[in-house]
Amino acid sequence: MGDLLSWLLSFFLLVAVLAIVLYQVMCLVDLENDYVNPYDSASEINILVVPEFVLEGALCFLHLVMGHWLMCLVCLPYLYYDVKVYTDRRHLLDVTEIFNQLPWEKKIRLFKLGYLGILLAISIICMIWSIVAE
Repeated sequence: MGDLLSWLLSFFLLVAVLAIVLYQVMCLVDLENDYVNPYDSASEINILVVPEFVLEGALCFLHLVMGHWLMCLVCLPYLYYDVKVYTDRRHLLDVTEIFNQLPWEKKIRLFKLGYLGILLAISIICMIWSIVAE
């Protein structure tokens, strides 16, 4: 039962991170199509950056504690990227440079969406496997 609960918690953490990244992509697309001004878009994205990092760290820690070694190893590159970006102070968007960084920032977040989609699929498969095993 504990294994199933850990997979459920993993699922909900992944959905939360996926929702945050999807919202960031939507903000960038709105900015690209000139629906919002740069200040509003940058401030909305910057508010969500640190919670995204914390949730991803919690997800990796959950897999580590529960003994899901393969999933922990799969989550580590994303976590390493987040830590690297945070320590280099590149995690926040600059309002004055947002239009120059827009294609790159959108590409990064789309890559994150794909990576998180794969993690979510693996998590759902493992959760179903855990249900069947009990």
